[in-house]
Amino acid sequence: MDFDVIRDSLPLYGQGVLVTLALLVLSLAFGMALALPLSMLRSLPSPWAWRPVWVFTYVMRGTPLLLQVYLLYHGLAQFEVFRESALWPLFRSAWFCAVAAFVLNTGAYTTEILYGAMRSVPAGEIEAAKSLGMSRWTVFRRIVLPSAFRRALPAYGNEVVLMLHATSLASTVTLYDLTGAAREVNSRYYMPFEAFITAGAFYLALTFVLVGLFRAAEARWLAPLTARS
Repeated sequence: MDFDVIRDSLPLYGQGVLVTLALLVLSLAFGMALALPLSMLRSLPSPWAWRPVWVFTYVMRGTPLLLQVYLLYHGLAQFEVFRESALWPLFRSAWFCAVAAFVLNTGAYTTEILYGAMRSVPAGEIEAAKSLGMSRWTVFRRIVLPSAFRRALPAYGNEVVLMLHATSLASTVTLYDLTGAAREVNSRYYMPFEAFITAGAFYLALTFVLVGLFRAAEARWLAPLTARS
């Protein structure tokens, strides 16, 4: 184990951590913005509302994320019509394609998580809110959503950790995230063990922080549900 190589490469890993965190934050933020309206549509009784959402989540969850990244970054470029469109400056960017693939993927998983949490809200709470004269939108905004977010915390915490690990796929489209930094160190020094074990240690530390944050959130916001049960 050559610790001199690891020490000399720490600035490169530091840049990789920043890129990884930026990918994670952007993916989760836009993924949640996508999942919230989709989960609302998914919970509607009309098949014209929920069926297209179901198809979207089924396709995105049923295909590998690496394949989705490749299709956006490499696949669309083969169509001349697309290369000549106004969207081409966006889709020729590795950053945009990676984030777009991550957003669509985590958005699909988060949609199903929120949908399941909405279905688990006790009917008694909804009926009690209606009996107080609340409109359907008010019931959804003040009763269903807050309760669903609480119930979704454990599953969403797992999704965030999985998304952190999935950002390593960004290195396949030339982005220098943590895994990209490890590949660069390996190409410089031909020491794969030192290169990738260091990246693994950084991922492990980030995972530890995320798990701790979600455990603290669960202890605070799931306490009323635990006491009630």
